[in-house]
Amino acid sequence: MSDYLTNLFDLSGRIALCTGAASGIGRRMAWALAKAGADTFLADRDGEGLAEAEAEIAATGRRTGTMALDLTKRAQLPALVEAANGALGAPTILVNAAGVNLRQPVDEITDETWDFTVEINLSTPFFLARHCVPGMKAQGGGHIINVASLQSFRAFANSMPYGASKGGIAQVTRAMAEAWSSQGIMANAIAPGFFPTKLTEPVYGNPEILAHNARMTAIGRNGELEDLDGVTVFLAAPASDYITGQVIPVDGGFSAK
Repeated sequence: MSDYLTNLFDLSGRIALCTGAASGIGRRMAWALAKAGADTFLADRDGEGLAEAEAEIAATGRRTGTMALDLTKRAQLPALVEAANGALGAPTILVNAAGVNLRQPVDEITDETWDFTVEINLSTPFFLARHCVPGMKAQGGGHIINVASLQSFRAFANSMPYGASKGGIAQVTRAMAEAWSSQGIMANAIAPGFFPTKLTEPVYGNPEILAHNARMTAIGRNGELEDLDGVTVFLAAPASDYITGQVIPVDGGFSAK
C-alpha cells in the first residue's frame, strides 16, 4: 500500500476519548483506534472492565488512561474531558458508545427508566461532544463517532425508550454535523446489527431468536466485534474527512432486506 493510502487511515498522534469502553462495542472500538495508532482515554462506570480494557490498550503500545464515572451525571462530564486532557492531551476523536437497553414491556416503563435510558443514550453524547468541541477546534478539527442502532430506523418489541433514544441519536448526529463540520469537526454514527455484548445477552441467550436474526441479514450471520474495526478507524481517520452527518449501518445487510 502506498504511503498516501496508509496515511489516510493512520491515527498516530491522535487522541481518542471513548465511552462505554469497559465492554462490548465501546471496548472493541477503543482497541481498534489504538491499533491504528491513537492514544485512548477510556470511560465507563465499570471500573473492573475499564482496568481490563486499559491492559488491552497498553498491550498495543499506545498510551491510555481511564476514568470510572456515571455518565448520566452531566456535572461530571467536564471533569472527564479535563482528565483526558491531563492524561493524554485534548481528544480529537470522540466515541460515544455508552448505552443501555432495559427491554421493558411498554406498560412497565417508568419515569425513571425512560429518563435513564434517554439520558445515557442521547443526552450524554451531545453534552460530552459539546465539552470536547473547543479542544477539537483548537487543533483544527476532529471526529465524533456516535453509536446508533437498527432501532434508529425501525421498532422492536419491549424497547420503546431505547428506540426513541436511538432515533434521536441519528438526528443528533446530523445536527452535530450541521453545527460543527464547517469548523473541521466531522460527526457520524454507526448503526450496529446484532453483536455479542452485555446489552444483547437476552438475545444471544435464545438460540431461536439468534438464528432468526442471522437469517434476517443479507450475509446470513450475526456480527462479530471485529466487524466494527474497519468502520471505526475509517470514521476517525483523514479518509473520512468529507463524510459527515451520516448513519452507517454495520449489520450484515439486515436493514437492506
